[in-house]
Order: sequence, then C-alpha cells, then structure tokens
Amino acid sequence: MDIIVQIVLVIVTTATSYFILKEIAGSTLWGAVGAICGLALGYVIIKLEDKLKDISLKIIFGSLVGVMISLMVAHLFISQLLLALVKDIPITLPIYILFYFIMGYLGFTIGKEKSKTLDLSKVPLLDKMESSEDVKILDTSTIIDGRIADICDTGFLEGTFIIPQFVLYEIQHIADHQDPIKRTRGRRGLDVLHRLQKQMFVKVKIVDYDFPKLQDVDSKLIALAKKMTGKLVTNDYNLNKVAELQGIEVLNINQLATSLKPAILPGEQMSIKILKEGKEYGQGIGYLDDGTMVVVDEARKLLGRQIDVVVTSVLQTTSGRMIFGKLKELADREFCYPEEMKVEEQAQ
Repeated sequence: MDIIVQIVLVIVTTATSYFILKEIAGSTLWGAVGAICGLALGYVIIKLEDKLKDISLKIIFGSLVGVMISLMVAHLFISQLLLALVKDIPITLPIYILFYFIMGYLGFTIGKEKSKTLDLSKVPLLDKMESSEDVKILDTSTIIDGRIADICDTGFLEGTFIIPQFVLYEIQHIADHQDPIKRTRGRRGLDVLHRLQKQMFVKVKIVDYDFPKLQDVDSKLIALAKKMTGKLVTNDYNLNKVAELQGIEVLNINQLATSLKPAILPGEQMSIKILKEGKEYGQGIGYLDDGTMVVVDEARKLLGRQIDVVVTSVLQTTSGRMIFGKLKELADREFCYPEEMKVEEQAQ
C-alpha cells in the first residue's frame, strides 16, 4: 500500500511540474525540464518521509510550535517595531527573508530541545496518537538473555521496542561490574541492543521516562507499561505475575520457548548421556539438546555413559519441563508378554 501511494505521489509531482513550467515558459522543452524537477521533488519527499518516521512525535510537535511562535515574533518585529523605528530605510525582500530565516531557525532549534521535556500524556489527542503504536517494553532479563534478537530475525515480532533509560543504565552497570561473569552478561546485553537496532521488522526507541517515587526497576517497568498502554516482554517469573495481576499484557520468552518444544509422550524412546546423580537413590540425570532435564531410574551406576531410555511421564512446570524415564532394558522386561517371559526362562 505504501509503495502505491509513493508511486501516485511521484506521478502527481511529475505531471503537475510539467504543466506548470510549460504554461509559464510556453514551451514543451521547459515542460520536460519541469517534469524532471517534479520527479526529483517526489524522490526527495519520499526520502524525507523515511527520515520523519524515525523522529518522535514530541520532537515534531515541539519543533513546529517553536517555528510558528518564532515566525509570529518575526512578523510583529518587522511590521510594528522595525517599520516604526526605521522610516527612511525601505524594508526590502532580503531583509524579510533574513529576519524570518533567523527567527525560524532559532524557533526550530529551541523547540526541538525543549520538546524533550514535554509530557504529551497531558494532551488527550496527542497522547492517543503516541500510544497507538504496537509498543513492547523490554526489561533487563530479556535483553541480556538475547533470544529476543533471534526471534526478531525470523519476523515473528514486529512493532516498536521501547528501551527505558533506567533499563539501559542497569545493563551498563552490569557491563561495568567487577565480576567477570556479570560483566560478560552485561556486554552481551549491549550487543543484543545493537542487533535489535539493525532489525528490519522492529523499531527501537530509547525513552527517558522515569518515575522518581518508585525505587526498583520492576515497579518502573509496570508504571511505564500502564502509561504507554504497551506489552511487557520479560523472562522474570515474578515480574510476569505481578504485571498480569495489574492488567498488563506480558510476553514471556521462556513460555514461548516451552511451547515450541516438541511434544514427548510416555512410551517414546530417546538416547541421552547420564551426567550426574539424582536426588533419589539410584537416579541418574541427563539433558536433551534444548536443556530439558531427564531423570532416569536405576541409571546412577551408568554415570558418563550414553544409554537408551523409555519415557514414563512428563512434568510441565512454570519454569520448564521435566521428563522421567527408565532404562530401556527394564522397561522391556516390565512390558513383556507371558509367552515372551516363558521363552526367556527356557533360554536361561
């Protein structure tokens, strides 16, 4: 749809420029020059549109207000004060251009800077326009985890990702930590943010909203999600539950990963390596490729070996999935038919 509108825009600018310059100059050649100029104008407008999409509504609003006020001041200055003081000197077009340009430039720059302190939530119409985007607010755990960038690569998530300044400060603090493990996690979080900024399907915005009365980061995230009417993306179980209790829609990466794991039913066979002892007597523990824990009865004596296991049950918890099984030899022996047992006894 956007491409069709852009094509129509280029056709309109090209055709109108052709007829305008042809009527002014009275020549088809000048009409062709006008068509080229109109084509270039359409291209410039499309490029300008791409740049304006990345500018926040606050900055656009503040800049426009600044330009309007400055031009009004310039008009009053020239029409009232300057004409009254300087009666002998004619006010020509260059003087008008100079004053209007200087005042417009000052109004634009001042309005742009002052717009950063604006709170558009006080203006009902602008508040709705700002919150109408598909906003997703990322917390620290999601960014450091890193899987959010892989999900965005597939195109399953789109919209606008909001990174609050207080989350960015927390990641920076972790990246500067003396503990090498925490420092590595923090730096990975910063790398993930760089990856997200280069994504095609999502737009990343760093916002400077803060809530001085709230101390912890989780409370600030919940307050920001309410303010922006956005979804909260997190891996934190406690934050997930508290946010849901307050009516905030939550996207949990761990729940998504769990739902995407292939279903495993009792009776299926798998091959795993026993890596450590279990809590109960005789149990051995191994792991699938996706990190799912497999608890195997009577496998403690087979520590460090690759064995065949038959699944007996699957336990689904909020933190993940656990699989219980037993050795294939024991399972086959338990499920033997009487005729097979007689054959085995005769063979012995």
